[in-house]
Amino acid sequence: MPETSTRVDVHPLIAERWSARGYDPTAVIDDDDLTAILEAGRWAPTWGGLAPVRFVVGRRGDETFEALTAVMKRGNRTWAPAAAALILVCTTNEPDDVMKHEYGALDAGLALSQMIVQSVALGFNGHPMAGFDKTAAAETFGVPAHLRPIAMLAVGRVADDPTSVPAEIRERDAVPRTRLPLDHIAFAGQWGRPFE
Repeated sequence: MPETSTRVDVHPLIAERWSARGYDPTAVIDDDDLTAILEAGRWAPTWGGLAPVRFVVGRRGDETFEALTAVMKRGNRTWAPAAAALILVCTTNEPDDVMKHEYGALDAGLALSQMIVQSVALGFNGHPMAGFDKTAAAETFGVPAHLRPIAMLAVGRVADDPTSVPAEIRERDAVPRTRLPLDHIAFAGQWGRPFE
């Protein structure tokens, strides 16, 4: 796992989170673990109690998983089929109601984040993806018009033996995790004045 560098300690579930690609294609996820991940998403904060987030869930080998894989962009199709589960995250599609539309996207992000943290807590890795055909996903699964697919989450176990995954994936997983320094993104008083 690539190292996390923070100015102060953060919770281990956050520090240990990373978006792996080198999954073990034989690992499975049981009902309780998958349900716990979905419950974590269901109990994410939601604007005004709207709770607009919906999920389409597939496990490797089932029809839903295959259909989710089919709508992925080529890059994600090279590694995501080794995940134990794929979850399509949908939320509001009401561009005429800016508040519902924007907060729906925020709610989806919060749900996705909590599902990723729950995945880490259970010994899995959650990798969020935007690289899929959203129109095809909506058509494939009959997503109602007032909702829109917004993201997909792969949930898997990182391969114990990195050499068991293709070199290209191994190289991408070895790239150091980076973020902008805190003094570049957190301000006080006025924009550009670092929060201390």
